[in-house]
Amino acid sequence: MPEKSRLKILHVLLSRGFAGSERSTSESCNQQCHDNDVFLVVRKGHRKRGRSIVDHIDARVHVIEIGSRFFVGASLKKCIAELAPDIIHCHLRRSTRLVAKISPIVPAVSTLHIKVNGPHFLQMSGLICNARWQVGSIPNTYRGKVFKAANSLVAHRRLASEEVDLLRNRLNILPDQIFVGAVGRYHPSKGWDTLINAFKAVDAPKAQLLFFGAGSQESELRGLAETDKRIRFIGYCDDIKDVYQCMDLLVCPSRFEPLPRVMLEAMDAGVPLIASDEGGCKELIDDYGGQLFPVDNVAALRECLQCSLQNVPARHYPDLSAHYVENANAAMLEFYRSLIADRVKV
Repeated sequence: MPEKSRLKILHVLLSRGFAGSERSTSESCNQQCHDNDVFLVVRKGHRKRGRSIVDHIDARVHVIEIGSRFFVGASLKKCIAELAPDIIHCHLRRSTRLVAKISPIVPAVSTLHIKVNGPHFLQMSGLICNARWQVGSIPNTYRGKVFKAANSLVAHRRLASEEVDLLRNRLNILPDQIFVGAVGRYHPSKGWDTLINAFKAVDAPKAQLLFFGAGSQESELRGLAETDKRIRFIGYCDDIKDVYQCMDLLVCPSRFEPLPRVMLEAMDAGVPLIASDEGGCKELIDDYGGQLFPVDNVAALRECLQCSLQNVPARHYPDLSAHYVENANAAMLEFYRSLIADRVKV
């Protein structure tokens, strides 16, 4: 089989901070740069609470900063003209809108980190969906190509039992306690209030519910939980993939969730899962196992928690190889090449 030529790939992400979309983009860039020339355009002021995607980017990826307020479109257009990429990959709404307005001569794709939330998405040559529900939500008027991707996952090393014990001790989890984890932004869409109310109603004195994350809803959630000393807020955690291996249970009670990376990472660590039956949560539980409860149903979640805390499920390691970043990105590159070939034919 002839060796495939290197591609010049331009990723555009104009958000701030480092959350799920930024993590996904960084993993794509870092994998693609092994055999391709990869560029990432970010905005000035890309940090939020001290965190940024640029801290997680391979040195082989060329990072380009453009202004975040004035003449952003003009700066991006100039960047595209000077680089002459083979393909442009947009992430989130703002970059998609600006690239659609520029209307480059090369194919442009956009990942639906959320959904088609603007007409500019329908001007892309291709749309990349991480979840099956996203595919079904695309208007039938769209004339580009749709690619169902496997949300990428960087498999993590297995900790030795001694490391797990040390980490649980650092988190003040006693050997006989049951560690329930909650990971993600403190935002109403995540449904943390549902989890707190359900957990407070559970009779499980040896259970500990620890929240890992940050966000605008933190004070409200702390107030809701303050009467229950079993609930603690740890904040953002750099070694969260290690922490998953210390958990006995993870709960994802989201009201809206495209396809939660948190759940994939927890599954990689073997953590038993309880999740709402919303969007991507249901898809992952259906595919890889776990318990579902109706979204926002406190009583149903309380029942799931009570059963799981009385008889903690065994760790479970499903086959997630389709999501491994090297496999997910190999499929992504084939999608790029198909769009480039289509453009050449025209």
